[in-house]
Amino acid sequence: MRRSWLLAALLVASTSPLPAQTLRAGFGEVDVTPPDGTPRQGWNTKLTGEGALDPIFARAVVFQLDRDGVGDERPLAIVQLDVALVGEKDTAAIRGAVETQHRIPGSRVMVAATHNHAGPAMIDEALPRDENYIARMVAAAAEAVARALADREDAEIAVGKAVEWDVAYNRRVVMRDGTARTHGSFRDPDALAHESPIDPEVGVLAVRGRAGKIKGVLVNFACHPTHHGGERFFSAGYPGVLARELRTRGFPITLFLQGAAGDVAYDDPRGRPDKTMEEIGRMLAADVARALESPKWTTPATLSAATTRVAIPYRRVTDDDVKGTARGAQRFGEPGYYDRKIPGLLAMMKAKGSVEAEVQVFRVGEAAFAAQPSESFTRHGLAIKEGSRPVRTFVVCYANGMLGYLPHEEAFARGGYECTFGPPSLMAPEAGRLLAEAAVALIRAATE
Repeated sequence: MRRSWLLAALLVASTSPLPAQTLRAGFGEVDVTPPDGTPRQGWNTKLTGEGALDPIFARAVVFQLDRDGVGDERPLAIVQLDVALVGEKDTAAIRGAVETQHRIPGSRVMVAATHNHAGPAMIDEALPRDENYIARMVAAAAEAVARALADREDAEIAVGKAVEWDVAYNRRVVMRDGTARTHGSFRDPDALAHESPIDPEVGVLAVRGRAGKIKGVLVNFACHPTHHGGERFFSAGYPGVLARELRTRGFPITLFLQGAAGDVAYDDPRGRPDKTMEEIGRMLAADVARALESPKWTTPATLSAATTRVAIPYRRVTDDDVKGTARGAQRFGEPGYYDRKIPGLLAMMKAKGSVEAEVQVFRVGEAAFAAQPSESFTRHGLAIKEGSRPVRTFVVCYANGMLGYLPHEEAFARGGYECTFGPPSLMAPEAGRLLAEAAVALIRAATE
């Protein structure tokens, strides 16, 4: 209790007069919990939701620089959805609604999914998605931006970090035969080691108004939220718990921005009991509090957006890939799922040849938000953070589209679920590296 009061005192400490250039910021959220019977996503199986363990939200934050009292700078908007992914088509629909209703250019809107596996389907997974619900989600995202715009006031930001080692684990375990097993266990006598590191950073950007009252916070962390994925109800997973916990700590709205979590999950390969979504949400909330124990509140001098598009080839597919008999192949989902999906995938890949993928970067003062339209492996996220130094970069995956899993290149020789050809894994081995390099180039160009 004493720690909480000390933190609150630090957060509402008096602030010096704001300069002629000020930041205006606001947050908004809309409950978009689906009705019963809406298809769910995240388990490669036919599931609909019947009731909700906790609500599903669309959330938004807007940032705008006001120079000498003239608010002529177009805002930046980040939209966060409690869903597994958001495709390019739906991203375009949300941006179009925001631009039409609020005159914020689509290039200044970032749309990110938490990668929640117990939420409504945004794609035709095992069942067709509900188009009426998707339209409601698009409208809710635009409404969240509207509420954030209405909430704008002169504001300051504080950027911080904590390190969390007890939530996420690299879920790919290297075996004695040289393959990798996704969700492998070290209780297996043939298990050797984790294939890669995790990213333990809990990145935080908090916003407060002129009077010192906290308006909201953005939290960046890399770990799959797969709790309750195979059950018949809706839930926002641990990101939803985090938002509720932080509300009790004085943060009215939390946007959770999922990191490069393609090979990272909360299930402990040592065989210890998995942490519940409630436990993880509380742990991350405590990490956010630690990250802001000595906040340095500032008015950012920089607020910018940059975008580039990168041609990403599809992978070369063998007969063994199609059959699921390639070295280390590992399929998850209901029987027949891959057989139903693969013919359409092959036809699409042949017709298109490659994908134009969007890489987007927002700068908010000393921090950058690097959007990756992918389920990138942790090494790619770490490469962005390292390559963009001295800028502090928050890597936001599952944003502005979805290319599927993007493993690091050498992982393909080991197999495992993320490298097994099928709906989640279509792109060439170099795809993740190309996207990461593009993000670093955008950040560097903005700082030179």
